[in-house]
Amino acid sequence: MESRVWHAHNAPQVPHTIDYERITLPEAFDRTVKRFPDRTALVMMGKKISYQALHEAVCKMADALRKLGLEKGDKVSLILPNMPQVVIANYAVWRAGGVVVMNNPLYTERELTHQLNDSQSKMAIILDVLVPRLLAIKPNTGVETIIACHIRDYLPFPLKQLFPFVKKELHRRLDPSEGVLDFEAVLRSGQTDVRPDHAAFEDLGALLYTGGTTGVSKGVMLTHAALCINVQQAKALLHDMEDGNETVIGIMPVFHSAGFTFGMNNCIFRGFNHVLIPRPDPDALLKAILKYRPAIFGGVPTLYVGLLNHPKLPAKAELSFIKGCVSGAAPLAMETIREWERKVGAQIIEVFGMTEMSPVSHANPWGGVCKAGSVGIPYPDTDCRIVDVETGTRDLPVGEAGEILVKGPQCMTGYFNKPEETANALKDGWFYTGDIGYMDKEGYLYISDRKKDMIIAGGYNIYPREIDEILYEIPNVAEACAIGIPDPYRGETVKAFVVVTPGETLTEEMIIAHCKRKLAAYKVPKQIAFMDELPKSAIGKILRRELREMELESQK
Repeated sequence: MESRVWHAHNAPQVPHTIDYERITLPEAFDRTVKRFPDRTALVMMGKKISYQALHEAVCKMADALRKLGLEKGDKVSLILPNMPQVVIANYAVWRAGGVVVMNNPLYTERELTHQLNDSQSKMAIILDVLVPRLLAIKPNTGVETIIACHIRDYLPFPLKQLFPFVKKELHRRLDPSEGVLDFEAVLRSGQTDVRPDHAAFEDLGALLYTGGTTGVSKGVMLTHAALCINVQQAKALLHDMEDGNETVIGIMPVFHSAGFTFGMNNCIFRGFNHVLIPRPDPDALLKAILKYRPAIFGGVPTLYVGLLNHPKLPAKAELSFIKGCVSGAAPLAMETIREWERKVGAQIIEVFGMTEMSPVSHANPWGGVCKAGSVGIPYPDTDCRIVDVETGTRDLPVGEAGEILVKGPQCMTGYFNKPEETANALKDGWFYTGDIGYMDKEGYLYISDRKKDMIIAGGYNIYPREIDEILYEIPNVAEACAIGIPDPYRGETVKAFVVVTPGETLTEEMIIAHCKRKLAAYKVPKQIAFMDELPKSAIGKILRRELREMELESQK
């Protein structure tokens, strides 16, 4: 683009362009260990692992995986929650020259079978309690080697000894007849000598799968270059964070692109202390915040809502150590932002991205001007366009909504073994996001909705996010999500699903009356459904698609 007006609105410390280090993340890890060998790298339920100890484990596991037959370019699926083994395995696979394939541990046999086959995974490293699920589908996949991890292996004394007895549902002993290897035994079989890193900057580093919200999930091909560049862009944005002297709460799952980059890789690159939270929920997050006092942490909107409603959320003065917070993966309601800043005192920086961008392309300026309701301005070396939805070729004027296109060095190379989908998504270097939004005159991006979520009622285009925003303004609305449902007259009409704050009361009439005051008549929900909770992804993102599918199924 000839004029990048957003350059004027970043903090002065943030460069418009970066002279990127051509370094892989495992190479960066080697450097971090030399700089901060005794610094805590990981914390798991009170157990601390130094960078030196983590590096030794990674080197030994890399050697062990080579002995098991892992060759350069081979795919290894990781089916793990946030635990030390997911970091050890990830960097060991990279060190051995392999490609990591991140899988959601909550996936069904059908979903796992698809991803294991689609990725051509040769090995799988999995949580012990999930082994039966993998063994059931193993004959239908190309997986040759299964390595099982136990949560108890990286717990402090005496919890390590008590865990199999008090948390039986989270521990499973291995049966030798199953042919499944034990992670710790494999690690011990590796040599302690440090071999050269087998990964190259332009090599494929990871396959991260899209959630499948618009069909069968696709493997996003991310090179070591794209992954490391996105970390370096984040470092430029968070310019006042000091290497080797910060703590990050790992509430976002590492198998998700946000936890993968902002959590694991960002911490490894900069020598931060990464506190692993196995299950993302407000209670675990609040406990970790109060114990480890992070300067910054990231989450999704439902986590911030949960924290605001938490009965033990302390006064603003007790949270003064928080410099700022990051929210992504889904739009954050304006009311939540205002309430957070009032109760906590820290600003929430909204970011925008997708797995295909490693994952971040936009962020509100850290230390610059933030605009409520906006996901910010492009990262350094990243461009953005808004084009018409019909042809995808005509650039739209300032303030007009259309499909968002992004371009940058952190972009994927394509979808694994899907040339047609790749060609549809990547055109002349521009990634067609499928999101609808607009830019203001200063280059700040505003998200209207997903292209596929748009409701068309009586010829009018309705963006569900706008309705969500209005619903969140209502006192005692804890969660809300609007969808389009079939209507014999209008084609589609709006239905809203609402979760009421525990102990409070709301009626359908009260909600509709509020919406009538704030929305054009054709946007007002015609139906309200009250639920105890809304369906969410593993990172806490409300799943509009599942609500729509549930509604359609109920109408059959």
